[in-house]
Formats: sequence, structure tokens, C-alpha cells
Amino acid sequence: MAVDTSERHAFESAEVVRDETGRQYHIGLAPGEVASSCILVGDPARAERIAQRFEQIDGEWRNREYVTFTGRWQGGPLTVMATGMGCDNTEIALVEYCQLVERPTFIRVGSSGGLQPELELGDLVISAGAVKLENTTDFFVPQGYPALAHHEVVLALLEAARRTGHRHTLGLTASASGFYGAQGRHVPGFPLRMPELPEQLGRMGVQNMEMETAALFCLSTLRGVRAGAVCAIYANRPRNVFIDTEAKARAEAAAIEVGLGAVAVLRRMDAARGEAPHWLPSHGLGAGE
Repeated sequence: MAVDTSERHAFESAEVVRDETGRQYHIGLAPGEVASSCILVGDPARAERIAQRFEQIDGEWRNREYVTFTGRWQGGPLTVMATGMGCDNTEIALVEYCQLVERPTFIRVGSSGGLQPELELGDLVISAGAVKLENTTDFFVPQGYPALAHHEVVLALLEAARRTGHRHTLGLTASASGFYGAQGRHVPGFPLRMPELPEQLGRMGVQNMEMETAALFCLSTLRGVRAGAVCAIYANRPRNVFIDTEAKARAEAAAIEVGLGAVAVLRRMDAARGEAPHWLPSHGLGAGE
């Protein structure tokens, strides 16, 4: 169902903007409409393709660039939300989602450009942490504040990638504030201030570059919730190649399978650890591990 913007609603505050029912201003969602597990994507079409894998869809909401589906996947509740591109959109999505769910878990399923020559188009990168080349998070934390994935989500993504057999690597991701200049792309008529940025990041061992993960990790850590990211490689910057349409569809499907697989692994991890504060290898994964 789409959000009915024709109705008149009273907003409670200019700080956290929501109406009298708790419906959030930008994402257009109210309490009870989302699950504690959420897959975040940039592309609304990708959100639709993920929702097509649900056993049932309980609700669909569209407001601005935010497209959300909540339903059941492998017997449990799951939400997928498209945020559009950029750390600024990610900030809005995460902050408003956290007004609806006390302790959500976020998994980003995205696309990126590879910074290492050995990365093949279609490979997956699971992010251990992010280099902050954006300024959205500067208004929350100092520049030296680490942008780290939650270890349980990283382990779940790695396990899901192993089980699905998709080529993947674990490493650092750089999050830029734009696509062209902010990622050092050479476009005629638009001179760059940092033309060697991709090469410099590559020499530092950074695996890939995109536009959302740093905000997701910083704000999730600040809030005390879990987050992780898996991104398909659509471009290899050192080799100056870009993925074709058919390979892109396969790469996206691989990232989706790993993201969904991680949701399943996290459910088992949470059940196995019981009341323990963190999942440990000694807890195992329960039946059928």
C-alpha cells in the first residue's frame, strides 16, 4: 500500500519529524510496519526484486525515493528498503527506522567499484569497515571515529557467501559523497582536485568504493545496533572496465543471495547464543549447522 499523503497530519516536533501515529516524515513508515531485520538497497527496483523472493508481502510503502516492503522470508519477518543513493539518504533512513524498532539489524546489499586489479567484475566485497570520504557523519562523530561493521553480521555474510559459493573477499570499503568527482572519475570538462584518489586508496588496501556504507556503519555503532554490507563489483577502476548488463544482473542476484543468506544465519546465531550478549563460535549455529 502506498502512503496517503493527501490526508492532513499534525507533526509533533521539528526535531524528530513524525505525525501523531508515529509515521516518519521521509520514509513514510509507522510503528508495526517494519521488521527488526532490514535489508537496505539504493535502487528501488532492487528492493522489488528482493521482495519477489518473499513467501508473502504484508505491506508496501512508497514515499519520495524510499520504497519499502515488509513480509515473510523463510518463515520470519523481514523488511527491505530502498533509500536512493548517498550517505545523506542513508542517514535519514537509519535514523527514522530506529524510531520504529528498538534494536534493528541492517544489511546493505549494494554495488560498487573495485579498487584492486585482481577483483573480477561480479565479485562480492563484504565490508569489515569503511573509509569515510563523506561528511554526513561529521555532524555526529569526529572524523577519526571508526566506521566498523558489526562482527556478527560480517561473520553471517561470510558464512552465507561460503554456502552459496559466490566469489567474495573481506576488506575495507571507501564511501564517497558523490559518483564522479568524489570518486576520482576523469570526465572531460570537469577537472578533479584529487585525480589520484582511486589509486591512493588501492595502495592502502581498500577493496572497493561506493556511497553509503560509512554512514550505515557509523550511525549503527553510535546507536548500538548491528550492521553489515555486501556489494557487488560493477567496475574495476585500475583496469577501467565496467560490467555488462547480463553480468550485472548475475552479480546483483549473487549479492542478494548472500544478503538474504546472512539474515538466515543471523537468526540461527541469535537463537544459539540465547541470553549471551554476543555470539561466539562456541555457541554454534544450532541444528543442521
